[in-house]
Amino acid sequence: MQRIAIVDTGMCNVDSMQRAIEECGAKADVTSNPTDLDYADKIVLPGVGAFPDAMDLLNRSGLTDAIQSNVIDHEVPILGVCLGMQLLTSQSVEVRLTTGLNLIDARVERLVPITNERVPHVGWNEAHQSSDHGLFGGIASGTDFYFVHSFHVVCDGQFVVATTPYCGTLISAIGSEHIMGTQFHPEKSQAAGLALLHNFVTL
Repeated sequence: MQRIAIVDTGMCNVDSMQRAIEECGAKADVTSNPTDLDYADKIVLPGVGAFPDAMDLLNRSGLTDAIQSNVIDHEVPILGVCLGMQLLTSQSVEVRLTTGLNLIDARVERLVPITNERVPHVGWNEAHQSSDHGLFGGIASGTDFYFVHSFHVVCDGQFVVATTPYCGTLISAIGSEHIMGTQFHPEKSQAAGLALLHNFVTL
């Protein structure tokens, strides 16, 4: 049975993520202890709130070093969700310029409406797959997922797994080998979200 460490940043309720992952057949442990990550087969980094607040907590707790060590040195797969996906990047302009976990060469910028879109982007929207990635195995391109965010990831096309038609086109999923992220919340996206989490568990 896969052991999944769900990083608790103290900024969101992770119960729904834990239940969803356990429904996918894995053992899911919520933790804020950096040492626990050393015993995990995979890591999930969820998050809601402001980028600098989350990074401050990760830095103070030693979780930044633990995540980087496991993901970079030991190639432990990681899935960042919503703010968690943004934290995987090099930097964000939210509130103030802040350095991220630097696991993927990308940056986080504010969503800018093109027509009459509302920010934050809240609700169901399509994720159109840009590459053949195992995270979306068996999930049709254009499937709806649930979003809640005001900032988005900007990166080179080689890291883009899925895009969503909002504020022009935003990147809704990224991937680089064992490093993955979704801007949407799979744990709140019903059957499609569970299918995606199951793919992550079984990759």
